[in-house]
Amino acid sequence: MTARMSEYVNKKKDMMFIPFITAGDPNKEATIELALMLESAGANALELGIPYSDPLADGPVIQKASKRALEHGMTLRQAMRLVKEMRDNGLKIPVIIFTYANLLLQLGTDTFFQEAKENEIDGLLVPDLPYEESRALAKTCDEQAISLISLVAPTTSDRRLQAICSEAQGFVYCVSSLGVTGVRKTFHPDVFPFLERVRKVCDLPIAVGFGISSREQVVELEHHADGFIVGSAIVSQIGQRADQLADPKSRHSALSEIKQVLCKSLLIKSIV
Repeated sequence: MTARMSEYVNKKKDMMFIPFITAGDPNKEATIELALMLESAGANALELGIPYSDPLADGPVIQKASKRALEHGMTLRQAMRLVKEMRDNGLKIPVIIFTYANLLLQLGTDTFFQEAKENEIDGLLVPDLPYEESRALAKTCDEQAISLISLVAPTTSDRRLQAICSEAQGFVYCVSSLGVTGVRKTFHPDVFPFLERVRKVCDLPIAVGFGISSREQVVELEHHADGFIVGSAIVSQIGQRADQLADPKSRHSALSEIKQVLCKSLLIKSIV
């Protein structure tokens, strides 16, 4: 695990805010500015999604973001190199690459880890790689000080949950509901017993994602989890202002609008 991941994730006392954005949506320059804005709004880490034409876990909002990014030629390698530009512009929080197994295999794991080191990347999340098939990748991640983030869901059996959590790195990503990503107004009642099951077998921080979009949901999670992950609610705001964000002349005002919306709708304590 990188020193950044340990500092910003494992030692936080307040609820972690982990936003997700799609690399290259609506363009590279906007992605860098969005990352910096989210850090200033209190983000403890950033999930940088790699656009993919056939996602399994992404709902329509993030699928549209991927389409916009792919139309501008964004790739996994280019996205990783964007992280170095974010660092050069002052980004300090950990960055976790969210990509699908096919893209990782196409690039090659050796190339991925070389690029990760050169571009100061802290974590990797591969949502379509089952735990049983991820052991070789997890070993390499451990050797390279990259946290391989594990996903668990309400349907995960106790035995499998124990196995996943015993080898997890960084934090454990708890999926709040079945199905794809997307904004939901309420949690399914089963989510809280599920989080208690995770807590009993997990020594790492646990963060909840899929569907979080409101202050009320964050408050509900405070006594059950260590952090919350917000994707579609942010990506939707980006999509509504894609043209403004793509234009350097209107980008600043669009970023300010998105920040205000997030700070109003979510429990984000640090507003700069």
